[in-house]
Amino acid sequence: MHRKPLRAFAALTAAVALAITGAPMAASAAPAGAPPGHERAAAAYAQTTMASMTLEQKIGQLFILFAYGPTATTDDPRNTALYGEADAADIISEYEPGGFILFSGRDNVTDPVQVATLANGLQDAAQHAGAGIPLLVSTDQEQGIVTRIGSPATLFPGSMALGAGRSAKDTRKAAAITGQELAAMGIQQNNAPDADVNVNPDNPVIGVRSFSSDPALVSELTAAAVQGYQDDAGIVATAKHFPGHGDTATDSHTGLPLITHTLEQWQQIDAPPFKAAIAAGVDSIMTAHIVVPALDDSGDPATLSKKIVTGQLRDALGFQGVIVTDGLEMAAVRQKYGDGEVAVRALEAGVDQLLLPAAPQEAYQAVEDAVATGRITEQRIDESVERILKMKYDQGVTKHAKVDTGKVMNVVGKNSSLRAAEKITDRTTTLIRNENGALPVQVDGKSVLVTGYGVVTGQTLADQLAARGASTTALSTGMAPTQAQIDQAAAAARNSDVTVVLTNGVTAASSQKQLVAALEATGTHLIVVAVRNPYDINQLPEVDGYIATYSYAAPALASLAKVITGEISPTGTLPVDIRSADDPQQILYPFGFGLSW
Repeated sequence: MHRKPLRAFAALTAAVALAITGAPMAASAAPAGAPPGHERAAAAYAQTTMASMTLEQKIGQLFILFAYGPTATTDDPRNTALYGEADAADIISEYEPGGFILFSGRDNVTDPVQVATLANGLQDAAQHAGAGIPLLVSTDQEQGIVTRIGSPATLFPGSMALGAGRSAKDTRKAAAITGQELAAMGIQQNNAPDADVNVNPDNPVIGVRSFSSDPALVSELTAAAVQGYQDDAGIVATAKHFPGHGDTATDSHTGLPLITHTLEQWQQIDAPPFKAAIAAGVDSIMTAHIVVPALDDSGDPATLSKKIVTGQLRDALGFQGVIVTDGLEMAAVRQKYGDGEVAVRALEAGVDQLLLPAAPQEAYQAVEDAVATGRITEQRIDESVERILKMKYDQGVTKHAKVDTGKVMNVVGKNSSLRAAEKITDRTTTLIRNENGALPVQVDGKSVLVTGYGVVTGQTLADQLAARGASTTALSTGMAPTQAQIDQAAAAARNSDVTVVLTNGVTAASSQKQLVAALEATGTHLIVVAVRNPYDINQLPEVDGYIATYSYAAPALASLAKVITGEISPTGTLPVDIRSADDPQQILYPFGFGLSW
């Protein structure tokens, strides 16, 4: 259904909705340390703006949408299929959303100046829409494996690597640099940090996105990241995924995870990082599409649970900021209800922002219908809109929505930031095994084979080692090497002085196990590097040299090359326990373990 007819519908239902309003609006969070005058100004802006808005415009503020294309005026048939409008500018004009999110995988990102130009185009469209309210432009720049904007932006190895570095100062610095670069590109909200406590080594969706399996360390670094994004960079931080996505073996993008923690376990493991984020003044918290029977036995995902969103996050933890859903296009939240009903139930649960509805026209209509029938009051809509408008005011979006594209590269990827990223990353690489003089290795004048995971990853490391005098060969075998690839790698290893094999996600059934065993059998000087989850070692043969980088990003590989060649001593320590694959009660390498020289 095309959206334009809804305007008349909204006008007809406004009187009905107004008849059930009148209670005072809820308070929302102000910036940490904000003076009373600022809070009064933010409240005045929100209330004055809302007084001139139609019900439909208020509902629009609750939605965070996206569009395909590198500019605000790029026509794309995928946009037309989803929204009935061909480009982002027309989508914004028609729907008047409160926010817009950018993705690299949806053709939004080419380079930093292009991103800034796109963001400005989105703001132009919002300015010329009915209410003229600036957008909150967001993205997911967690760093590590979730990085929407790559080089020349400053890159970091990600949360678990920072957990291995054990430095709140480094974590805050990384967030500050990332946030400052996003702000220069016109992005005012980052969906980070990940506040999940990754206690399940088989977690397919969190893993190295988490700082650690230790609630205290996750809490400390989550708070530091919030301070870096908000206090230092001046953008919105979003702690995720409440009430805690760290103990699941199901990816909520494709299925509905079940968290079996008791209430006491949840309070001890999952809740502390969110409490720390709130204490640090976090502006926004994202909900998870997970079922937690100890908190709500209805079987509904947390995003749709009033007991969890309002009962726990609002009432028990006292969070007064903006609550945003995880993407409503994800399978986990769509299993029980239609896409329109999901939006309504999320609002009933207590969320403020509806991220990425799978069927935007249906979701908008469902919320309007819910207000028209009295299922949701306009007062309830106003509570969320006020929080959103206050957050926009607090972040300066209402006064300075657009950025100077000519100054973007004065901030993004500047030398001081790159040097800081290098130093921070150098403190994260973790040496777990070093037997029989496996490390360090003088590679100058030697032949080095880099094999295993990743075409780009392997070549990047090979280039780093070549720059140190090695004669290198990069031979990718991927995450599921065939027997032919294993044989080819083993033959190449026999003709190499040193072999570095990169692993990623080794499971009991993974043929990466056979690859490592075949390489070891050649007698080559073998070094195994886990470039994502550090747990790979519990599935592999007992090799002499084993390193964890927690990341396959270029900075992590540069630090890896320094460790391999002895330019730096590894100082990272494990932020998780590595347990035996055969007996999970047996800890092979405990939290805090790490070798050096």
